[in-house]
Amino acid sequence: MPKAYSPDLRKRVLEAVAAGATRREAAARFHVGMDSITRWRALERERGDARPKPSGGDRRSGRIEAERDTVLSLLAENPGLSVEGLRAALDARGLAFSYGAIYRFLRRHGFRRWRHRKWKIPARTRRRAGTAGASRDGDSQAS
Repeated sequence: MPKAYSPDLRKRVLEAVAAGATRREAAARFHVGMDSITRWRALERERGDARPKPSGGDRRSGRIEAERDTVLSLLAENPGLSVEGLRAALDARGLAFSYGAIYRFLRRHGFRRWRHRKWKIPARTRRRAGTAGASRDGDSQAS
């Protein structure tokens, strides 16, 4: 997919049109399409500027990240849940996510499938989940 024209170029083209150049003249001068100038003028009227919208990247993982504690508690209760099982459990709580979104969430947080198809919970998540107060060597206090 081609990259968007820079905000600086868009601004210069729109300034030329505002100064009296026709769209055709501005298009020839700056080597852009007339339809692009029309879209940029519409964006400028609607939003106040003609900057391009963000492109690429992940824009929807924030939904499942907001439910991180719920997902982790479900996995702590039943580490043998499949992705589809986790999806059904979340759906029962009114949280609808795709299979892929759940799988990517688990991979992003360090979960890996291992023995007997259970999820291996990363050490950093296990520590937070309920070992607060215990010392590192497992002893509560020296006698």
